[in-house]
Amino acid sequence: MTGSILRLFVLAVVGLFVQQPTTGLNIAPVYEGWEQNADGSYDLIFGYFNRNWNEWVDLPVGAANTIEPGPPDQGQPTHFLPRRNQFVFRIRVPKDFGNREVVWTLTSNGKTEKAYGTLKPDYVVNATVMAANFGAGGQTGTVPDLVGNVAPVLKVESERTRRVKVGEAFALSAVATDDGKPRVRPMQAAIGGGRTVPNSATGLRLVWIKYRGAGEVVFDPPQFTAWEDTRDGANSPWAPGWRTPPVPAGNKWEVRATFKAPGEYVLRCVAHDGALTATSDVTVVVTR
Repeated sequence: MTGSILRLFVLAVVGLFVQQPTTGLNIAPVYEGWEQNADGSYDLIFGYFNRNWNEWVDLPVGAANTIEPGPPDQGQPTHFLPRRNQFVFRIRVPKDFGNREVVWTLTSNGKTEKAYGTLKPDYVVNATVMAANFGAGGQTGTVPDLVGNVAPVLKVESERTRRVKVGEAFALSAVATDDGKPRVRPMQAAIGGGRTVPNSATGLRLVWIKYRGAGEVVFDPPQFTAWEDTRDGANSPWAPGWRTPPVPAGNKWEVRATFKAPGEYVLRCVAHDGALTATSDVTVVVTR
């Protein structure tokens, strides 16, 4: 078992089996691992673990949410969903990056934690590692219909930068397609013990989330829960009994978003087949 998988397993075990308060805890940045690109450069992949079940935390880029070296803003989230959120953003580094490191620092609810991105061999990730940690193939990610799986193809048809007013609903449209791997499977209704990562429903799904911005955003229709909510009755792909919704006609998902406060926001569209993801962002400037 590589270090990257083992480390993610440990975080999952903590989240599954340790009863913790639902609010007031901090967020731990997580270094997920690295992938090499065709041109020889590398992507360092980060996620996070919000220890709370019922606290969404906003940390604007700055002293409490910064990345070094380089500019403090390198595409990290500023709106943190509860619990474990994996493979959230990437930082590209050159092929001669060597033994240097990128450090993501978060300070929340009075505690500071850091994640250190390096090219250590134990941190290499691939599609099998991602599938295993998302729960698509149980704990291994090696069910037969995952062989050769590729990430969904996602295209957001809406403008990438929008200006709207508070209370003004505007349309978002996205088209997502997939290779049919893994096939559609509901989350089992009952889960036994002894797991080190959550299991997950599979099959193409699409959800919009708020990635940045402090004010409330209302989506219509309401979106299912994008974070790993494993509790009974949760509207989450990791919750017992959850079923992947049918793909809409033309593989086109349409929603409307309304903002309740002015500011600059980033909305993220996530296409997920249960094992791999594709994302696309829309920036929205909201005025009164």
